[in-house]
Amino acid sequence: MTMKATHRGRFKPGQSGNPAGKAPGTKNLATRALEELLAGDAESIVRKASEMALAGDPTGLRLCLERLIPVRKDRPIKFALPAIEKTEDLTKATGALLAAVAAGDLTPSEAAELGKLVDAHVRAVEAVDLHQRLARLEEGRP
Repeated sequence: MTMKATHRGRFKPGQSGNPAGKAPGTKNLATRALEELLAGDAESIVRKASEMALAGDPTGLRLCLERLIPVRKDRPIKFALPAIEKTEDLTKATGALLAAVAAGDLTPSEAAELGKLVDAHVRAVEAVDLHQRLARLEEGRP
């Protein structure tokens, strides 16, 4: 499919000159320039940050620790979620989430993320139920 530019050399609204987008792993110009600047000095910069950390500098220490032990975004959660086989089971699941937050076993944000999973599962259960009901109607059974 060929994209055509307007008479001013611009692409029409909604059309891109590169519909496939950037290739995966492509870096922008500023990132490439910064990497080239630091390429020769990377070892000495890391050594200096390490020296600062060992000397007790909080910034150097933070930089080194963040590289050695990255900040964890998620953690595995051990939580017994009641089975959800029909939409009526939703209240059991959400009740268990609320109880876990109240007990301090889950953070509110962890419960919210799990709630999204519960919601997606309920939608899947509802879709299967609807499909089965339609199939029964088409067969002439209630």
